[in-house]
Order: sequence, then structure tokens, then C-alpha cells
Amino acid sequence: MSKGKSRNKKQQKKIAKNRIIKLFNLAEEYALSGRLKFSDRYVFLARKLSMRYLVPIPPKYKRRFCKNCYTYLLPGKNCRVRINGKKIVTYCHNCKKYTRFPIRNI
Repeated sequence: MSKGKSRNKKQQKKIAKNRIIKLFNLAEEYALSGRLKFSDRYVFLARKLSMRYLVPIPPKYKRRFCKNCYTYLLPGKNCRVRINGKKIVTYCHNCKKYTRFPIRNI
């Protein structure tokens, strides 16, 4: 009985991760076409899936939304990206907050 449940959970997590990736791709597509409300909604849904199934959002997509207001960030439209020292600083025009990410040595 427990084997079936664990397989089912693994399957659910795999499906949730795929949906999160698909939602972020849709968010990017809608943001590029100028429909930022739709892209914000897709980010909201992806975060909700992530929290419900305890699946981390892939690092590639973590930097693409504001950690404060959860809007999809599109440089030049609703955010500003600068390099300051050894950090990438992203400024969200929606909530007026800064997010800083360290630049890693390659």
C-alpha cells in the first residue's frame, strides 16, 4: 500500500515540475506580447503549484519574478537590471523593491 502512495507522490511532483516550467514559458510568451497581467497570473499559479507539491522552482526561473510582488520581470518593460560590484541588482517598477543576486565565478 505504501509503495503505491510513494510512486504516486513522485509522479505528482514530476507532473508539478513540468507544469511549473510550462507556466513560466507561457508567462514569458505573454510578457513579450505585452500582456503582463496574464504573465503575472501564470507566475502566481506556478508558485502555488510549487508550494502545494513542495517542488522547488528551477533556478533558471527564480530570477524571472519579483520576490516581493510576484510579477513576471521583463527587463526594459517593468524592471531595471544593473551590475553593481559583484551583484546583479534588479529593480521592480511595480513594487519599487530591489533584488540582489551575487555573480558567481565561472
